[in-house]
Amino acid sequence: MQIIKSDINIDFIGKRKIGYGLSLTLIIISIVSLIIHKGPNYGIDFAGGTLVQIKFSQKVPVSKIRSGLSNIGLKDAAVQNFGEEQAHEFLIRTNNSKMTTKGLSKSISDAITATAGITPEIRRVEMVGPKVGKDLRGKALLAIFYSLLFITIYISGRFELKWMLSGVTAGSLMVVVYFLSVLNVSMAILTAGALVVSLILFWVLQLKYAMGAIVALIHDVLITVGIFSILNLDFSLEVIAALLTIIGYSLNDTIIVFDRIRENIKGSKTTDSLPVIFNRSINETLSRTILTSATTLIVIIALYFLGGEIIHNFAFAMIVGVVVGTYSSIFVASPIVLAVNKK
Repeated sequence: MQIIKSDINIDFIGKRKIGYGLSLTLIIISIVSLIIHKGPNYGIDFAGGTLVQIKFSQKVPVSKIRSGLSNIGLKDAAVQNFGEEQAHEFLIRTNNSKMTTKGLSKSISDAITATAGITPEIRRVEMVGPKVGKDLRGKALLAIFYSLLFITIYISGRFELKWMLSGVTAGSLMVVVYFLSVLNVSMAILTAGALVVSLILFWVLQLKYAMGAIVALIHDVLITVGIFSILNLDFSLEVIAALLTIIGYSLNDTIIVFDRIRENIKGSKTTDSLPVIFNRSINETLSRTILTSATTLIVIIALYFLGGEIIHNFAFAMIVGVVVGTYSSIFVASPIVLAVNKK
C-alpha cells in the first residue's frame, strides 16, 4: 500500500535548519519547565506515599472529603476527580506511608463517612515508601540510559561494522556510571553527564549512525518528558514503560531510513552529493513512515479514549512519542548523520 507517490521529492535536508530550530525550541521549553517544576511530577511510584481511589454511589462535594481527611491528620492530602464526573470517583494522595494499607483504608472510609454521610467504596490502595521511590527513580533512569547505549552497539555494528569500537565505548560508560551510582552520585546529574560524554565520544570516534540515532532518541524522550512536566501529568512507572516503547518505535523508524541511505550510497553515481542521496532516501521511505505512524496512532488514540483512566498517561505518552519520533527520524536523525559525515 502506497499513499505517497514514489517519485515525490520534498527537500527535507534543505529544510533541516528549520527542523533544528523547532527541535531546539521544544527542548529548551521542556528543560525550562523541568527546572521550574524541579523535575517531573513524580507519581506515588517515584515520590513515595500513598494513593487511595474511592468511589461514591452519588455526588459528594470535595470539601466534605477534605474535611474528613483533616480530621484524621491528612490535611495536606491532595484530592482530585478521577474519570468521568458522573462516576463519582476520586483519587486521594498523601505522603503518609507509615500506616498499614488496611489501617489507612479503614481510617479514610470512617472519616469520610462521618463528614459526607455516605460510605465510600475503597477501590484501590497503593503504598510506596520514600526509599523505594528513590530507588525506582534511579533504576528507571539507568534503564533508559543502558537501553540507549545498547542501541549504539547495534547501530554501529549493523551500519558501520564497528562492533568492537562501539562495544568497548558503551561498556566503559556503563561501568563508570554503575560505580558512580553506587557512590550515591545524583542519578539525574550522572545520567545527563554520561549522555553528554557519550555524544562527544561518538563524534570523535566517527560513529555517525549511532550519533544520529541517539540524538534523535534523546530528543524524543526529553520532549515527551517535557510535555508531561508542562501539563503537570503524573510521571509513573507506566510512563517509563511508554518511554522505552517509544525508544524502540522511533529506533525502528530511524533504522528504515538509515538502511535506505546506506543502500543508496552504495549504488549512487559519483556525481550524486550526500545531501541529494540523503534526501532521496528519506523521500523513498516517506510513504512507509507515514502509513506506519498513522496506523499506530489510530490504535493508541483508541486506547487513550476507550482504555480507561488507569492507562491514560501511558497512552498519552505513546501518542506524543509516536508523533515526535516520526518527526525526529526525518528532521533529526538523518541530518545529524549527514553533519558527522561532512565533518
